[in-house]
Amino acid sequence: MVKTVLFDVDGVLLSEERYFDMSALAVWEVLISPNYLGIDSEKFKTNLTNEEIENIRKEIFVDDRVLKFLKAGGLNANWDMIYLTAAYQLLHLLEQVKDELENNITKWLTNEIDRKVLLEIGEALDGRDLVFDFQKFLVDFQGAKPTQQGLMDHLDYLSKEKFGVETRMFGKMDQLWSTCELVSQEWYVGDEHVLESTGRPSVQTGKAGFMSDEKVLADKEKIAELFDTLTNSGVRVGIGTGRPELETIEPFKALDWMKHFDTSYIVTADDVLRAERTHPEGPSLSKPHPFTYIKALSGKTKTDEECLAEELPVENGHETLIVGDSLADLLAARKMGCLFAAVLTGLSGKDARPEFEEYNADYILDGVLDVKNLILSLVK
Repeated sequence: MVKTVLFDVDGVLLSEERYFDMSALAVWEVLISPNYLGIDSEKFKTNLTNEEIENIRKEIFVDDRVLKFLKAGGLNANWDMIYLTAAYQLLHLLEQVKDELENNITKWLTNEIDRKVLLEIGEALDGRDLVFDFQKFLVDFQGAKPTQQGLMDHLDYLSKEKFGVETRMFGKMDQLWSTCELVSQEWYVGDEHVLESTGRPSVQTGKAGFMSDEKVLADKEKIAELFDTLTNSGVRVGIGTGRPELETIEPFKALDWMKHFDTSYIVTADDVLRAERTHPEGPSLSKPHPFTYIKALSGKTKTDEECLAEELPVENGHETLIVGDSLADLLAARKMGCLFAAVLTGLSGKDARPEFEEYNADYILDGVLDVKNLILSLVK
């Protein structure tokens, strides 16, 4: 009998489209805005039409092939996707001037790259005939280890391969990663929430934010009815998401979903980051690590240390159903010994079915609303 259902958010309840739009715009801004590298700076603006956003995303993520590649490699955080894509294009730009700027490139690649350094690089590149090559990312990353750290470390490998420069700068969340994070948050949360979201003021204002304009993956009232049906059947509902807390709670409030949840059972990227900061010697706690779902299952009654020390599989794991759209969710559920329902509403859509079948997902559903009948059959 299932007693708890834990939902992922992106690709399950809310569309990932706005996050991917935001991710593309963040890469675009870091590369072309005069606040950063400033390549083609005259093209930068913040008041973009949906068609312009679509075209930017199509170019930068190569018809979403880059996104699918990174997701297949176990990457679940948009910030990491933005960082990898932007940092790779920086290397590609520098490769085009490596003979003329050899000494500068060595200096830049062996020290942290903050916004001041990006401006310095941009000034050095100004007036040169340079081109971006977003598709080449898919070629140069074929040999990368398909993990978060493996993908980031591959930038260090490419630095050695392309320039002969030994560095460990790219394989950590340094100033360049932090810059990409701030830019992306400006696009997603908008001017009103940037300081609350990041603790830093906006570099570029004039962004309304996508957070109040989320796309749901089913009628919002029918999703609310699903939550009602579960709770009325004695099933607790919870959330385990890679989104930060603000970006989970605010959209849920706008959709009038918060009344269905006890916030103790909502675990977000903020909880994961706090745990990682207090355990810096440990591995990444993002999915597929089961920390997010272990914490949510406990209703935050367990400390981070207790969650990390949790004996797996968890006791009575068959009483918990995890609903997700990615292999990372499935692997976390598998480690916990919980049931897993895959929904085919993520980035890959119905094309994800063969992978879920290969990994023997307990259930494969067309969408989140199908959880209702599944649970009613399982609680009998």
